[in-house]
Amino acid sequence: MMGVRIGAVDLVNLPVGPDETLACVQFGLFLIEERGTRFVTLMRGPNEQNPQQGVTLEVLCADREKARTLLHDLRELMVALNVFRNQVISFGESQMGHYGIGPVVFYHRPDVSRDQLVMATGVLESVERQVLGIASQRDRLRASGQHVKRGLLLHGPPGTGKTLSVRYLVSNARDHTVVMLTGGALHLVRPACGLARLLQPSVVVLEDIDLVAEERGAVPGYRNPVLFDVLNVMDGIEEDADVAFLLTTNRADLLEPALAARPGRVDLAVEIGLPDDEARRRLIELYARGLDLHLADLDRVVRRTAGVTASFIKELMRKAALMTALEGEGSGRLTVTDEHVNAALDELLADESALTRVLLGGALGEKRGPRRPGTDWLLGEEEGQHA
Repeated sequence: MMGVRIGAVDLVNLPVGPDETLACVQFGLFLIEERGTRFVTLMRGPNEQNPQQGVTLEVLCADREKARTLLHDLRELMVALNVFRNQVISFGESQMGHYGIGPVVFYHRPDVSRDQLVMATGVLESVERQVLGIASQRDRLRASGQHVKRGLLLHGPPGTGKTLSVRYLVSNARDHTVVMLTGGALHLVRPACGLARLLQPSVVVLEDIDLVAEERGAVPGYRNPVLFDVLNVMDGIEEDADVAFLLTTNRADLLEPALAARPGRVDLAVEIGLPDDEARRRLIELYARGLDLHLADLDRVVRRTAGVTASFIKELMRKAALMTALEGEGSGRLTVTDEHVNAALDELLADESALTRVLLGGALGEKRGPRRPGTDWLLGEEEGQHA
C-alpha cells in the first residue's frame, strides 16, 4: 500500500526438519541470467492475515516459452527436493481458525522395536503385511495389476496399543513421508492427502477418526462435512499410489459403514483388544525392563489384572518402582518385589482410583469414553518444530 521501493529482501527462518532451520525469502526479487536469457522472478510467502495463503513465484521474461520451461523445472525440483519428503509432520491449527493450514510441525521419527508390542498371535503380522509388506512389493504388485493404495483401521478400547502400533509402523517405514492429523486438524485432510500423493511413498495417520466419521444417521439432521472430505479424498487417490491410510478409533461401532467397509478406503480392520493372561504376563516383563524384578507369585498378579489394558500394566510397574524408590536412599537398579507390586495394584484398584482406571482404559473402568485427541503421540519428551 506504500508503493514498491528498493530495499533488502524479507527473510524468515523456517524449520526444514526437527532440528534444522533455513532462512527463506518471504518477499523479494530474483534477477537471473542464463545463457543470454534474462528472467525476473517475484517470490512472495504466505500471510495468514490476508488471502495470500501459499507461496507464489511469478516469472517475467521476454520469451514466454523459456519462462514456462523455468516454471516447469522449478515444479520438478519442488517435488524432488521437498523439505517434507521422508519427514514425519503434522498440520496445526492456523491462528486465524480454519483460515489456512496453520503451522507444520516436524517430529523425530519414533524408534519402536517389534518386541515392544504385545499382541495376540498373528495380529502384528497382519498389520505389518498390510502396511510394510505392500510397500516392499509395490513394483511387482503394480506390474501384476494390483492396487497398492491401502487403508488400515485399528480399533479397540483406549490404552490397548493402537497408537504404539502406529508408532511402530512409522518407525519402520523409513522411506515414507508421514502426515499425521488428529483432533482439530482433521479438517485438513485434503491438503494432507495432496502432500501425501505428491511425496509418495507416504503414510497418512488419522487418529480418533470417530470424532469426524460418526455414522451419518447417528444424530438426526446432523451432517459432518469433514466426514465427506475424508471419504472423498481417500477415494480420489489413485489405486496405484503408494499411500497408506492408518486410522485409529476407540469406537468402531460409531464409524460410518462406508468408511469401514468399502475397499480402497479401509481394506483391513484390526481389533487391538484387552490383553489375555499370557499377554499380561509378557507386558509385566516388558515394563519391568531396567528393574530388578523378584516376583514369587507372578500368577497372582496376572489374575488380579484381568480386564486391564497395556497402559494399566505400564502404570502398575511404574508405581511399584516408585514405592521401592521411596522406601529409602540408594542408587542403581530398583528391586521390585511382590509386596511393591501388590501394594501398587491395591492402590490402582481402590474405589478412589476409579477415574485413574477410566483414564488408563480397560474393563476395570466403570465408564469409558473416547480418548481426547492430542498431538503428543510422537513427541514423547521432545518438542516439535513449527513451520
